Amino acid sequence: MALLRKINQVLLFLLIVTLCGILYKKVRKGMVLKNEAGDDSETPEELEDEIPVVICAAAGRMGAAMAAINSIYSNTDANILFYVVGLRNTLSRIRKWIEHSKLREINFKVVEFNPMVLKGKIRPDSSRPELLQPLNFVRFYLPLLIHQHEKVIYLDDDVIVQGDIQELYDTTLALGHAAAFSDDCDLPSLQDVNRLVGLQNTYMGYLDYQKKTIKDLGISPSTCSFNPGVIVANMTEWKHQRITKQLEKWMQKNVEENLYSSSLGGGVATSPMLIVFHGKYSSINPLWHIRHLGWNPDTRYSEHFLQEAKLLHWNGRHKPWDFPSVHNDLWESWFVPDPAGIFKLNHHNS
Repeated sequence: MALLRKINQVLLFLLIVTLCGILYKKVRKGMVLKNEAGDDSETPEELEDEIPVVICAAAGRMGAAMAAINSIYSNTDANILFYVVGLRNTLSRIRKWIEHSKLREINFKVVEFNPMVLKGKIRPDSSRPELLQPLNFVRFYLPLLIHQHEKVIYLDDDVIVQGDIQELYDTTLALGHAAAFSDDCDLPSLQDVNRLVGLQNTYMGYLDYQKKTIKDLGISPSTCSFNPGVIVANMTEWKHQRITKQLEKWMQKNVEENLYSSSLGGGVATSPMLIVFHGKYSSINPLWHIRHLGWNPDTRYSEHFLQEAKLLHWNGRHKPWDFPSVHNDLWESWFVPDPAGIFKLNHHNS
């Protein structure tokens, strides 16, 4: 009887020890999960403070992206996260350029863009083949590249930022708008510059109004266009409205019907955006997108006007790292030499 009582006491003790062990594990696991959740819960606050800037770095013009990044980083105290997008064979060179130059201090991610997503969506014939480069279409796929951020800035590589990028990021997007652009009919630059022959600022310059599909849109050909080289985008609205799918639909239609030949004033990346975002976008402060600096090498802006500009865009054929071009001194002041020695300036510029 005494032996049985002793056995029961031992069993009870073992049971208590076991229960204590289980309880300890549960409490400890709860603490670990709480700590992990605590780390995650801080992330959204950190993300709110972060300004994501997407910029492409194409093989032949990588120096452009680096100059743009340098100008942005040097003119703000904001916490910028650069998403530098390239094709697979350029990723290591992008990283090397950043890590072995004055840009080594920036916060960045190198992102691969897979051109296979464009298969069957681009017409092969073009009067300007450079417009068909895969990275021109990265702006269509922002939600596939950016997963954590609510608001994103996209910039073409041929820009220089002279203002604080925080101002651009603070652009207000109206309810239901997935993006903000600069209107081509509201260009302060045109008050300062001689008439640019052939400059397109309406839908007629981008879409072929002889095609029934375009006529059926019901958009007046005199409607003011916008420039998608600078975009402030709301990722939630973009995904909700399935913007990427809509853009792909119009790319496919163009393959079948040639709705916006690149022989027109615009490019093959601008036209589908004009259709999809028609009447559904907010406006960017005009000083945050002074463009057409690459349109005509014989046309110059006043120095005073250029000093007031927050962002300069050399859209057009005449790039500031090449010859001939205008106001290339403003661009070259931000140039970051290529550690590999591949990208070089054309110093014939006057």
